Amino acid sequence: MKGDNLKIGKYTLKSRLIVGTGKYKNFKQTADAVKASGANMVTVAVRRVNILDKKKPVLMDYLDPKKIIYLPNTAGCFNSKEALRTLRLAREMGGWKLVKLEVLGDKKTLYPNMVETLKSTETLVREGFKVMVYCSDDPIIAKKLEDLGASAIMPLASPIGSGRGIRNKLNLSIIISSAKVPVIVDAGIGTASDAAIAMELGCDGVLVNTAIAKAKNPIMMASSMKDAVIAGRKSFLAGRISFQNFASASTSEEGLI
Repeated sequence: MKGDNLKIGKYTLKSRLIVGTGKYKNFKQTADAVKASGANMVTVAVRRVNILDKKKPVLMDYLDPKKIIYLPNTAGCFNSKEALRTLRLAREMGGWKLVKLEVLGDKKTLYPNMVETLKSTETLVREGFKVMVYCSDDPIIAKKLEDLGASAIMPLASPIGSGRGIRNKLNLSIIISSAKVPVIVDAGIGTASDAAIAMELGCDGVLVNTAIAKAKNPIMMASSMKDAVIAGRKSFLAGRISFQNFASASTSEEGLI
């Protein structure tokens, strides 16, 4: 919506949908999906996607970094040492300071290792990075990350790539109500309704990758996610009706025959 922008540090995003760039068939499909999504920011796995070697296909040839904000992330890192090295390299080679931190606990669940994540966040903030942090949906952990200086909190909805949607609305609501920085749902979104629900709960944004990239029609799914995020945000701002234990007639009894 016009004027309702998402602010992360010094960056202002017109779209509250952030799109991942992994798992697509090729860079062209990635670019087409991003365009359909209306996203202003895309995540890039520094360890997996070529964004610097001009001798090979480069994502930047398809997504102009002057028009799209690149968010380097540490996908595939399983400890603080790997994550810190990856993001320091990204800063040296690409000048990126706004980054997404993701330190995984194991290859089966891909849940975040929060001990290593907290340690990495503290170090990165001290080094001048603006850190958006993938984390568990634990309100205490989320608050700790904010206290350490995280620029955005990114709790999972459910396991990465699972498509199971939001499994714990209560925890997510607590995180949202307590946070003074943007809360962006990251991981587990499966379809447009999941994205809408996240926004209706009051999330500041949604990050989607697998649900778009692995859809039968990624471009159409990207468009549907765009619409869902907008609709969910409007619903949140409009203010839902309160829950009632009994029925409430939708028309007045005045003037009954």
